[in-house]
Amino acid sequence: MIEVNLLPGRPTEKSAGLKLRLPDFRAMLSNVTNPWLLAACAAWILVLGGGLALFVTSRTRLAVLNSRLEAVRTEKRRYDAVIAQKRQSERMRDSLAAEIGIIRSIDGARYIWPHILDQVAKALPPYTWLTTLTVQGSTQSAPAPAPPQGAQPAGPPPTAPIASVVSFQITGSTVDIQAYTTFLRQLAASPWFTDVFPASSQTVVDQDRPVTAFTIAARFRVADSVYMHTVPLTQPLR
Repeated sequence: MIEVNLLPGRPTEKSAGLKLRLPDFRAMLSNVTNPWLLAACAAWILVLGGGLALFVTSRTRLAVLNSRLEAVRTEKRRYDAVIAQKRQSERMRDSLAAEIGIIRSIDGARYIWPHILDQVAKALPPYTWLTTLTVQGSTQSAPAPAPPQGAQPAGPPPTAPIASVVSFQITGSTVDIQAYTTFLRQLAASPWFTDVFPASSQTVVDQDRPVTAFTIAARFRVADSVYMHTVPLTQPLR
């Protein structure tokens, strides 16, 4: 069956409907006679496409950087808490170090004379007796070195070593000159004494007997920790 459309311009029932067709770019390009206009249009298209691509890339990169920034802020809050706790611990450590330094300075000057009397008694040989033991100097403590101006301390303040200096003289007598030299040698061997030297010695008569009267000068020093022993103040009774 053949149908003839006698009304041109009006679509038939079969052709009626919406149809989309792309523009004829070839015809449009054939109508363009100015190549500079064509180049300008192409440049604008490239610029718009590049700008759109750059915008999308920047937005993606910004989202990634925002996520990283939030993660870094979380880590910073956590490390800030750790640093605050560390600084508090350092302040407590410095306070305890200062208190221990004060206690050591007090204890260093407290037991000077017990050490002197103990070492003199251990070094005293037989047939020798002492008449006087006099002090010639005072106890001193060396000050701690000051840090340079503007420098920050890297740790607790250094505790000054106890440099107690006590000069004393021992006066006594002996009936044996060898006992006198033995006494000198044993005093010089003590780790608590230094600068032990005989100040004077002479023969005198005591109760119709010749004896050697002597005077020995020495200085007290704090011995090495190897020679120090601590014992408990109280001991349990069984």
